[in-house]
Amino acid sequence: MSKTKESQAPHPSAVANIDAGPIKLPIDCRHFTGYKPCGKSETCDKSCAAYEPTGARVLLVHLGALGAVVRSTTLLPAIRRKYPNAHITWVTDRPADVLLRHHPLIDRLITTDGRDLIQLRALRFDVALVIDKSIAAAGVMAMTEAEQVFGFRVDPMSAAILPATPAADELWRIGLSDHLKFHVNRKPETQLMVEALELGPWLRDAYHLQLTEAELSEAARRRLAWGPRVVGLNTGCAATIPFKKLSVEGHVKLIHELRRRDPDVRIVLLGGREDTQRNRQIAELTNVIESPTESGLRDGMISMMACDVVVSGDSLGLHMALGLGKRVVAWFGPTCAHEIDLYDRGASLITQAPCSPCWKRSCDKPVMCYDLVSFSQLASLSVALLSECRSPQPSREPEV
Repeated sequence: MSKTKESQAPHPSAVANIDAGPIKLPIDCRHFTGYKPCGKSETCDKSCAAYEPTGARVLLVHLGALGAVVRSTTLLPAIRRKYPNAHITWVTDRPADVLLRHHPLIDRLITTDGRDLIQLRALRFDVALVIDKSIAAAGVMAMTEAEQVFGFRVDPMSAAILPATPAADELWRIGLSDHLKFHVNRKPETQLMVEALELGPWLRDAYHLQLTEAELSEAARRRLAWGPRVVGLNTGCAATIPFKKLSVEGHVKLIHELRRRDPDVRIVLLGGREDTQRNRQIAELTNVIESPTESGLRDGMISMMACDVVVSGDSLGLHMALGLGKRVVAWFGPTCAHEIDLYDRGASLITQAPCSPCWKRSCDKPVMCYDLVSFSQLASLSVALLSECRSPQPSREPEV
């Protein structure tokens, strides 16, 4: 049965509102969604102190790996310098989105999950920055439109990955040549990305991961429970290159060296779910503290924040520590030390293996590169950094 004209008539209060004139909402504000309050003010108009007219609509595509995604947070200040008041949408794979949550310079975070990714069909961008050299990243770009594309693209006929502009040629060629990557290039990856994406002069912007107030409070609680001089040992790495982590025996040797140099040091084992059994084995042999490993990435960030110094191979743990402003001791075996900027907050130690770097995913050497790392030097560098912890920690807000 159809509705009568009378039933279709608007409510009297609605008529009154319409007659009073349209409500002027700042739909051009960077924080306005049209869905719910942004939480920055009780009012929603251009008199709001948080009102920020949107400049360029920027799409950032970096899907993985996890550590590389964390490293790409260094691009956000450079984006905002080149594109003032930019509205930044970042597309990434799960679970990288967990690490990027709450970042103050990211306006919209989209994952490659189907229901999430469909949002791109409704959006248009002024600029797209494609960091991934992958067909998957090109697939993301096929779901939306952008006036300009920087970084990398895929030839649809050959499926070859190519520079989107000549500026990306250097980074592209480094990825194609072991000689260039291992022996010629000396730029950190952060600089190469800024140059490839044409984001202006490289200003050495730092990594940044954002913890909530509740997470910071929990980090402070753990720190109080663990003690005043805490060295965190990140024990794991991704399965892609399994030689970026020390052996169980190597960690035991390192712990003994740390205690020999500083009997009062508190040592905490850091890692993820896949490191649980390994950490338990190390703890049983050394009587150190095990941090929670099965509570997810953000809980891992909390444990890391509670440490003074973090020791890690070139893995997600190293990038997380840099994103949290920690002092770090990084050791390198199969990968390139010169690609990682420690921002004057730590020290790098390279294996004595003559075949390093190699970036190999498998190895049949009788003595592995992680066995040729000096545990004595790792301990010495860690204790030296502990002595600096009386100095103020770096600011945790990214500078633009």
